[in-house]
Amino acid sequence: MTYKPNNMLVTGGMGFIGSHFIKHTSLNELATKIINLDKLTYASSQQNVSRLNSIPGYTFVKGDICDSELVSSIFEKYSIDTVVHFAAESHVDNSIVSPDEFINSNIVGTYVLLDVARKKWCRNGLVDNNVRFHHVSTDEVYGSIGVDQQPVNETAVYNPSSPYSSSKASSDHLVFAYHKTYGLPITMSHCSNNYGSYQHLEKFIPVIVKACVDNAPIPVYGDGSNVRDWINVTDHCEAIAAIIESGKVGEKYNVPGNLEISNIELAKLICKILDDIRPTKKPYASLLTFVNDRLGHDWRYSIDGTKIKNKCDWYPKTEFKFGIKETVKWYLSQQFN
Repeated sequence: MTYKPNNMLVTGGMGFIGSHFIKHTSLNELATKIINLDKLTYASSQQNVSRLNSIPGYTFVKGDICDSELVSSIFEKYSIDTVVHFAAESHVDNSIVSPDEFINSNIVGTYVLLDVARKKWCRNGLVDNNVRFHHVSTDEVYGSIGVDQQPVNETAVYNPSSPYSSSKASSDHLVFAYHKTYGLPITMSHCSNNYGSYQHLEKFIPVIVKACVDNAPIPVYGDGSNVRDWINVTDHCEAIAAIIESGKVGEKYNVPGNLEISNIELAKLICKILDDIRPTKKPYASLLTFVNDRLGHDWRYSIDGTKIKNKCDWYPKTEFKFGIKETVKWYLSQQFN
């Protein structure tokens, strides 16, 4: 049975993935109204403010997901029937320095959204089944896996390492608790590392491009052997839409890019792309600089996407080298002139 959103609340819609999802939702007419709740932190993009404003049926509300009165008023005013929850502190390094911000936003904020949804959608022991709460999580909750280990599926035990991944794991448990206890209709997704346009400059790929443009050292943690799976943000948005529309309530789905690459290999690939399209006297790879490793740095993440392919007919479509090249070209044209 296909679920059709009507009045959709997107949290964190001024961020990287959330803003892309709002554009995707509008272009594909997935919802009638889109309400974007975002508190405009440092990670929000002013470019997103302007590029989203012209969307038909779109409303921006500046505010904090931890503000229960505000969240409740949004549910009432806009008759929210669908929540897509992106809002989260997500930079692992920052979580090591200031874990309190991650606990508040990622755990308390998720609790507030769930509890308001419960009060609006689950009344007098009756559950409105024409509603949906989709929670966007991460592959990091599964923890690090070995070089010979198969990609983990949705039944894997959580083993988070950082304050960030632990806060996301906690929020995941809250989401399932509200489903099991109150019958709240939820779905969940675990994605791998995203790349694409409009990503904050603190993230790995923009950091590499900017360092090359500035002729500055390209910082790579440890020896660069840590492995990540990468997914194009457009593919990720399509996956979330597929889960909301055809996923089963109470289920979670892994969303992989099916492209594992070490950090040093990715950095060298980006350097090679820049050598081709923006050549200088020295190859950009000469700027690669190994720095002290992150505390508790997980070695490898890898998730199995069999379930979402079989149940929601989704799989990543963007060829990695093409997607990375287009991303690099976008940053050159938009961010660094």
